[in-house]
Amino acid sequence: MLDSDQRVKDGLGELLPRLRRFARALAGNPHDADDLVQTAVERALTRASQWRPDMRLDAWLYGIVRNAWIDEVRSRGRVRQLFAPDEAGANVGESGIEAQFIRMSVEAAMAKLPEEQRSAVALVLIEGLAYKEAAAVLEIPMGTLTSRLARGREALQRMLGDEAKVEA
Repeated sequence: MLDSDQRVKDGLGELLPRLRRFARALAGNPHDADDLVQTAVERALTRASQWRPDMRLDAWLYGIVRNAWIDEVRSRGRVRQLFAPDEAGANVGESGIEAQFIRMSVEAAMAKLPEEQRSAVALVLIEGLAYKEAAAVLEIPMGTLTSRLARGREALQRMLGDEAKVEA
């Protein structure tokens, strides 16, 4: 038991950027994402003995983040429509205005996806999890995951394609 506790603690530091990125995809803004990651880390540390060495630590932690988000949405009493906040373009670096616009457009499009599609897209396309791993994290069958991914990709292409036409 003590060994699994220590392995969870050791792995958390390395996985924090990925957990935050996933939380950002779920929550849609950095403040909610930071709160979500903090909640998930607290849960992971208090329940570290529940992690089994035969499980991938990242998949276990993604599941905790996802469940924490579900709890948060339920506690709010309603699913609010999320948009990329104005400060999403701040501190982006020196990548240029066009790159900032593209990133903000993708974030806004992701925020418009239904939560189940956004989660699937974030885990597979952003975090790089295999379909099987993402399906396990989301606790859904593989076929459900692939259909959510397909619908999410189509919706993103439609939304981003429409914005490209407006800009042209």
